[in-house]
Amino acid sequence: MTELNAHAGISQAAGDLPKTYDPVGTESRWQRVWEKTGAFHPDPKASGEPFSVVIPPPNVTGSLHMGHAFNTALIDTIVRFQRLKGKNVLCLPGTDHASIAVQTILEKKLKEKGLSREEIGREAFLERAWSWRSESGGRIVDQLRRLGYSVDWLRQRFTLDEGLSKAVSEAFVRLHEQGLIYRGEYLVNWCPASQSAVSDLEVEMREVDGHLWHFRYPFTNGPTADGITHLEVATTRPETMLGDVAVAVNPSDIRYQKLVGHTLTLPLVGREIPVIADPHVDQDFGTGCVKVTPAHDPNDFAIGQRHKLPQITILNKDGTMNDHAGRFAGLDRFDAREAVVAALNDEGFLVKVENHSHSVPFSDRGKVPVEPLLSTQWFVRMEPLADRCREHLELGEPHFVPERWGKVYRDWLTDIRDWCISRQLWWGHRIPAWFVVSETDGKLTDETPYVVARNEELALSQARNQFGVAVEIQQDEDVLDTWFSSGLWPFSTLGWPDETNLDLDKWYPTNTLVTGFDIIFFWVARMTMMAGFLTGRMPFADVYIHGLVRDEQNRKMSKSAGNGIDPLLLIERYGTDALRFALVREVVGSGQDIRLDYDRQKDTSATVESARNFANKLWNATRFALINLDSPRFESGEEINPSSLHLVDHWILSRLARVNRETSRHYENYRLGEAAKGLYEFAWNDFCDWYVELIKPRLNPVEVSSETALVDQQVARHILFKVLSDLLVMLHPLMPHLTEELWHALTGVQEVNLLALQPWPDIDEKHLDDGLETLFVELFESIRLVRNLRAVAGLKPSQIVPVRFITGKKALASALQQAKTDMQSLIRASAWEVLDPKAAAEKPTVKALAGVSGELQVILLIEDLVDLAALRSRLQLDISKAEKETLALSSRLANKNFVDKAPASVVDECRSKLSDAQAQAKLARQRLLDLA
Repeated sequence: MTELNAHAGISQAAGDLPKTYDPVGTESRWQRVWEKTGAFHPDPKASGEPFSVVIPPPNVTGSLHMGHAFNTALIDTIVRFQRLKGKNVLCLPGTDHASIAVQTILEKKLKEKGLSREEIGREAFLERAWSWRSESGGRIVDQLRRLGYSVDWLRQRFTLDEGLSKAVSEAFVRLHEQGLIYRGEYLVNWCPASQSAVSDLEVEMREVDGHLWHFRYPFTNGPTADGITHLEVATTRPETMLGDVAVAVNPSDIRYQKLVGHTLTLPLVGREIPVIADPHVDQDFGTGCVKVTPAHDPNDFAIGQRHKLPQITILNKDGTMNDHAGRFAGLDRFDAREAVVAALNDEGFLVKVENHSHSVPFSDRGKVPVEPLLSTQWFVRMEPLADRCREHLELGEPHFVPERWGKVYRDWLTDIRDWCISRQLWWGHRIPAWFVVSETDGKLTDETPYVVARNEELALSQARNQFGVAVEIQQDEDVLDTWFSSGLWPFSTLGWPDETNLDLDKWYPTNTLVTGFDIIFFWVARMTMMAGFLTGRMPFADVYIHGLVRDEQNRKMSKSAGNGIDPLLLIERYGTDALRFALVREVVGSGQDIRLDYDRQKDTSATVESARNFANKLWNATRFALINLDSPRFESGEEINPSSLHLVDHWILSRLARVNRETSRHYENYRLGEAAKGLYEFAWNDFCDWYVELIKPRLNPVEVSSETALVDQQVARHILFKVLSDLLVMLHPLMPHLTEELWHALTGVQEVNLLALQPWPDIDEKHLDDGLETLFVELFESIRLVRNLRAVAGLKPSQIVPVRFITGKKALASALQQAKTDMQSLIRASAWEVLDPKAAAEKPTVKALAGVSGELQVILLIEDLVDLAALRSRLQLDISKAEKETLALSSRLANKNFVDKAPASVVDECRSKLSDAQAQAKLARQRLLDLA
């Protein structure tokens, strides 16, 4: 019987496995073993179908939060399963250099010492940055290790590594050569806090309670022929009126058609500005007149381009007003707002002020409102890249799980704006462009020509070829947006642009990207666009989008809300495996948010505690197995005769085969929550609560010398070993440390042979038996009925009692007869009788308690075993209590005020309690009748 020969090793004694499960000690030990043995360091030359995942690189400034823990649990479940399926798996880790975050930390430290980055210079600043990274940047990596991540730490990458930096320069040059990177002056999102441009995706829209200020702009030459003296405009940013160059109206608006071409005098400034007609203006909003500030509003910028209007910038890069602001120069933008409003009011131009709630763009990193600002920056032309991605998407590349996110991705690739990729920072990938300053008298101006090259030597060569040998070049001071290097992550980490790299050849494209929905635009789309252009292929086959981990009140966790849950606290209390299992098990369908209950007073979680209890259950089940496999010593390689199997053995092997098949499919199709739930139910209910309990008499037979008893014992031990060892393998992706420990204890295999690298257990289809599994549902229900009846009768646990089963279902009757040996001791039955209804009717009437489930009636023959008078009295009390509760609940539900005004959940609960009370009264009455 080869399918039962799970291993040829010899199990250990239970004494080798401590009585109490210590998750922290167990987990740290196996993490060291995995790393020391290079368990997850694959060889690109090795056999096996390749499977690869690159982890989303956390910021080097980061510390572990629940989002990291959730993402890690999902990724590691996937890659550990694929490894068990025999694939050559690479899970590649790394961190992101986090330009703005690191620079902010360092500039804050400099400010504390009374210094600035400009004072110490770029080279010294970068030395401090690298020093900070070596001292503090490894914290997130150490924390990820605690999660049992089965990644190849020897291949760990950092986005500023030499190889990745080379890839960034190569990508920039290739994009520039194809006209997909250009430099120009355009309106960008400007963060005054970091004094850098930020992309649209680095802007967070916040709802703000502000104001809408209304002003009068008088006509330059006095009232019009129709007697109109002014136009009224409204704005939420009154300080920007200092940069106004026109007032726009809709060309279809008959109120203002005759006024187009007239001029107005800009209050406080005195500048003469025209009234223009533009279809962008919504004539039904406000007065239908819009002030136009091309240098400080994207819509106004577009209007200005169409009408060739001047662009007047009134802000400095630090958010203060410049000389174009006149008397308000030097003021902070928000102080200027108050001053401008006060001046307009004093001079009679303020009409009214309205409360106004509106969306304001904030810098995601700087945490301040961004300003649209004219600035010369580097941009990526996105439409050609997006078009290539749309073509791949039509072919199903990549495939999104759940599929609905594919539409979100497609929509974002439509009408996409060009991407501003330059940042006015020092920490990051410096832009590989050199200005030929010798062409503009040694000064850098907007007219200074530039060359783009892979390094300074090539740049100098290009400049000399174009401008002569005496050229002087100066590299661009700016660095690239962090997301530029992150966009190359799936292939730069594998050695691109070196096409001969074995890792690149073996594991690119990668198989799966696991990430949250909130960075589909930040990261996923940029990776597909970069990969499509630079490699000609999509960087991953599947994109598994998961939801968020929400707090106990179902709120999104955030630093600002202060409602984060520290995963390290839960790991210390319950263990990594418990946290991982709890998070994955909560997933109901891919892409859904999950809620994690948490007691903030005690730092406890009932959900994670339940997973820890499950770990304890497995630990104790393994100890039980070791005790029973050790005496006499169990040889798992011995074969057994299939005819020796009991009915319960056939059942558990059918359940094992089914769970194996279902779990494998769930893992393959990213239904990880379903896999966790299925294994939990099988392990806790089928295996521990039923099979283990049913085979206890066979494991410890009364007649140890009986040949039949010894065969039954050996069969039970084989099946126990088979089921438990297979179960530990299937659970390994979810609870890797615990299963590694228990599997080694069970099999006696040395540490050098890791469970993490074992093959997935074969599915023996011949054991599958749908009918048998259905019958066992009924058998287990009969056991529950007997137990309930024993409780009603008040029997002691040690008391035995005759039990009669009545059913007209032949298959069930046969199963009850075959299961007698295993079930009789479990329900403490002194006699076991299975009858059809006709035979039961011929039996003499006796005092008994009865219960019914489906087509089965269970009778407990309690005459002469219990005090019937006391039992009747107890049942009468139960009836009285249930009737009293029924009356109270019925009265409450008859109250119209209660039904109409109470929360629906309270009313529903009341109805449920009423139904239960009525059922309890009915059941007690029936049992009184049975006793009669």
